[in-house]
Amino acid sequence: MENWQQLPVKIKQVWRLEVGISLVVGLILAAGMFFAVYFWHWAQWLNYIIVPLTLLDCGIESALIPYRYRFWRYQITASDVEIEAGFFWHKQVAIPISRIQNVTLEAGPLLQLFGLQKVKVETAAAAHEISGVLPKQAELLKKQIMELAQEGEDNDS
Repeated sequence: MENWQQLPVKIKQVWRLEVGISLVVGLILAAGMFFAVYFWHWAQWLNYIIVPLTLLDCGIESALIPYRYRFWRYQITASDVEIEAGFFWHKQVAIPISRIQNVTLEAGPLLQLFGLQKVKVETAAAAHEISGVLPKQAELLKKQIMELAQEGEDNDS
C-alpha cells in the first residue's frame, strides 16, 4: 500500500453526530446556567456567553467537517506508518515500523453505529489513531502493520 488512503465517507456522519452531541451537551449546560442565574442569582452575563459560544463552537465544527475529511489521510510503507491531517494546521506523523509495539482495533458506540473501526498504532512513547476505517480495511491494516513489524524484528536478529 504505497499510496495515500482516505477515510471512508461514512466518517463524516460520525463527525456530524459528534457535533450534534456536543450541541446537546452545550445546551444542557446552558439550561443549567439559566437555572443557576435564576435561583442562585449568579451573574446574568453568564447566560449571554454560554449559548453563543456553544452555537459558535458547533457551527465551526460543522463547517470544518469537509475540510477535515479532505485533508485527513494515511499510508503504510515498508519503513513507516504515515498519518497526515490539516491544511492550515498541518500535522504529519511518521511512525517507524521498527518502533511499533502494538496495533489495536477499537470501535466505540458511534463508530459501531456506522460500521467503522479505529486502528490504534502504539509505540513505547505514544499512540496514534487512524479513526473511522471499515472493519475489513482495519483488519487488513492491522495485519499488514504487524507483518512489517515482524519482518523488521526478524531482520534485526
